[in-house]
Amino acid sequence: MRCRVEKSKISGQIVCPPNKSYTHRATFLASLAGENSRVNNALFSADTKATVEACTKFGAELEVQGSSIIVRDPIKIGTDVTDINTENSGTTIRIAAGIASLFSHEITLTGDSSLQQRPMQPLLDALSSIGAQCKSDDGKPPIKIKGKILGGEVKIPGNLSSQFISALLIVAPLTEKGISLSIEGNLVSKPYLDATIATMRKFGVSVQTLIPYKRYNVTPQKYKSSVFTVPIDFSSLALLLSSAVLNGEEVLVKGSLGDLPQGDEVFIDILEHLGVSLTVNEEEIRIKSPEKLKGGKFDLSNSPDLLPPLAILALKTSGQIEIVNVKHARLKETDRIATVSRELVKLGIKVQEKEDGLILEQSGHLTGTELNSENDHRLFMAFCIAGMFVGDCTVTDPQSVKVSYPNFIEEMNRLGANIEIQ
Repeated sequence: MRCRVEKSKISGQIVCPPNKSYTHRATFLASLAGENSRVNNALFSADTKATVEACTKFGAELEVQGSSIIVRDPIKIGTDVTDINTENSGTTIRIAAGIASLFSHEITLTGDSSLQQRPMQPLLDALSSIGAQCKSDDGKPPIKIKGKILGGEVKIPGNLSSQFISALLIVAPLTEKGISLSIEGNLVSKPYLDATIATMRKFGVSVQTLIPYKRYNVTPQKYKSSVFTVPIDFSSLALLLSSAVLNGEEVLVKGSLGDLPQGDEVFIDILEHLGVSLTVNEEEIRIKSPEKLKGGKFDLSNSPDLLPPLAILALKTSGQIEIVNVKHARLKETDRIATVSRELVKLGIKVQEKEDGLILEQSGHLTGTELNSENDHRLFMAFCIAGMFVGDCTVTDPQSVKVSYPNFIEEMNRLGANIEIQ
């Protein structure tokens, strides 16, 4: 499948979708707490549905009411589950792997072909060090895990994914000894770890921070019933803001920003640095874009999902956009550095690909082309937005948006975009 994208201008109001990362975390923790715990304003997408299915496989009884998920009965450690398919969701398989290590029988976790290319070995090594038996042919899914972990001292590298650390923290209070966690090297995507700790706190479990992003201690505790409201998703918001900057006339993005940590909120600061005027309050954002954007150098080590929406802004800059310290973006649904580099060159952007980032510059000779999103939801949306600016483009894999923003195409077209599935 592919989409035809013509040059478009958008205007009007759009509501930003709920946060995918918080929906994952809150659903898992509500399922561990039970007792009618509720997740309000949940995102219902392919990835979060994979988490709901995983919790159900682990024995939880979940009920969907409107935009809420209610957990009637919690996850039951020991439930006769043998296999869990987490589809395309890296967050799901990593947290589910941690929970599987609490079971005393073997559980197989796998996913689609893209997920089977994503690393798991650091988490498997960490779980093995505290009593799990873990098997994998190459450190990637499918994986087999048999517990029961008892807890204790754990060391894990921080340079590949913060999701490994999140998985360990989430299961730590359910172990006999608790877990004392040491992170080796520099941790990437730090705000996602903050998000995990904040969500755990909402469900009654405290994490002792000994050295931020280096050492944590979690004692044996119980998750408590809670009501958790998911904020808007700044990763999706960044794409909407990029679309408004490139193609917007009068665009108002609505949604409660909330007070929970989100690394991608730095995109507002990035846009201001580029010369965009934003009016931000708790419920909405208004955007006024200049004729030409400034350039700049941006460190995305804590916000790798901002790579696509920032890279496409090179279509409108008068200087260079340099993106650095985001090597871990190569380990997403696809190698986002390589794919963005390869595809944006087709549009006429000058691109220098680095091991840990990109340098992008507008050539002055933009042209429509076919853009291959490699079935990556964030790349598909970014390429559609770029196509709306350039015109006469096709973008592959529209079905990929079901992962995080199922009604993206309909919402863009409602605002005036010309995106047609062929």
